[in-house]
Amino acid sequence: MSNSDTNLEVSVWRTRNGTGLYETFEVPAHDNQTILDVVSWIQQNADPTLTYRFACRVGMCGSCAMMVNGAPRWTCRTHVNKVLKHNRLKIAPLRNLPVIKDLVTDMDPFFDKWVSAGGRHEPTRTRHDPIEEIQPANEQRAAADAGIECINCSVCYAACDTVANNADYLGPAALQRAWTIVNDEKHGDRQDVLDTVSAAGGCQNCHSMGNCTALCPNGLDPLSAIAGLKRATMRQFFKRGN
Repeated sequence: MSNSDTNLEVSVWRTRNGTGLYETFEVPAHDNQTILDVVSWIQQNADPTLTYRFACRVGMCGSCAMMVNGAPRWTCRTHVNKVLKHNRLKIAPLRNLPVIKDLVTDMDPFFDKWVSAGGRHEPTRTRHDPIEEIQPANEQRAAADAGIECINCSVCYAACDTVANNADYLGPAALQRAWTIVNDEKHGDRQDVLDTVSAAGGCQNCHSMGNCTALCPNGLDPLSAIAGLKRATMRQFFKRGN
């Protein structure tokens, strides 16, 4: 796959009259071609009605995430030669989210869970108070910093089999954010976050399969964050029991 004389067989998920199906296109292959390049070529040269979502093209926004040969990926950073199977590609919308059209999903369920898990920061001080100093070597700060680079692309959410089988499960991104907040000494109600993630749909639902960590494009570790929440909520449970 090193010149334009080679074609890729690309199956793309389409929505037609309220139903979904795969439509196959022949796409010219090029060196250093990304999956987003392939999708863009189809929209620009084969079918202008193809609907998909992207913005930055450089792995900063996460909006171009799609299922590629069965795995969720940022399409702008995924090179064809890394995922091509028998000269074929299968591209679909992210799993575990409602499909709006073609490759575009409705992100509302993902963000609703992110908020409900305690993702919003509640300050301990007002803007009139001096800024609280947190030392860089602080253990809790290190735990909070570990997940701060999450950009809410929903790759981990699409990768999670627990989400697929339990609509109430908050999911890896929301729980990683909750762990960040629990370890943020500037957050005003960390106990409320622990109460939320220990309830139905919370961290104890995680089966520790690790797809979220294995597929995170930013190299984050939601699985370890969820494990931290499990330990914290269990300590809370036994403490209250005494």
